[in-house]
Amino acid sequence: MKLVTKNINIQNEIFTLTNQRAVFWKKEKALILSDLHVGKTAHFRKNGIALANHIMKNDLERLSILIEYFQPEKFIVVGDLLHAGDNSDVDEFCGWRNQYPDLQFYLIEGNHDKISKKLESKLCLNVKVEFLEIDDFVFIHDFEKNQPKFQITGHIHPGFVINSPVKNIKLPCFAVSESQLLLPAFSEFTGLDTKNLPKKGRFYVFTDSEIYEI
Repeated sequence: MKLVTKNINIQNEIFTLTNQRAVFWKKEKALILSDLHVGKTAHFRKNGIALANHIMKNDLERLSILIEYFQPEKFIVVGDLLHAGDNSDVDEFCGWRNQYPDLQFYLIEGNHDKISKKLESKLCLNVKVEFLEIDDFVFIHDFEKNQPKFQITGHIHPGFVINSPVKNIKLPCFAVSESQLLLPAFSEFTGLDTKNLPKKGRFYVFTDSEIYEI
């Protein structure tokens, strides 16, 4: 895995975008990402659709590399940590999580995060909230029009279409507007929404080897 980074300024704070679908906020020592959808592949297998379990393993390997590189103190998931409740993929995630007992684990609840008290304990969450405010920023799964603070959100799984004479290519991206940083889905096993993106935004489109500002 090649890790590519790009620093951007938001509200006079430096955020480091990565081509691995996550952001690092140095001031808070926080690794920030959204839409892991842990359990999605197991859910599909349970319903008769054969999927390899390496999808989940790859996501966790990428997470481990990001943690080793940035050495965060906080791990902030901006919604949809889970996909369909408790299953074997969740067990695998919990085993991974237990490797980092000192890492403070924050979950901003998403529409897929139906988490019982028992499951919350199993996941070793330090904080589970509907939204999280830190300084001039609010972390919330889906954008709220009447929120006065700058929002860091997920939910949309943003993508951008690169037009070429040969073939149009759809790539994941970060989208930044005056009031929002929209994160890509961390899990690679997700679709891309190229339509419901912030207007008048800057887009940071990435591949395995580059991050492009558009």
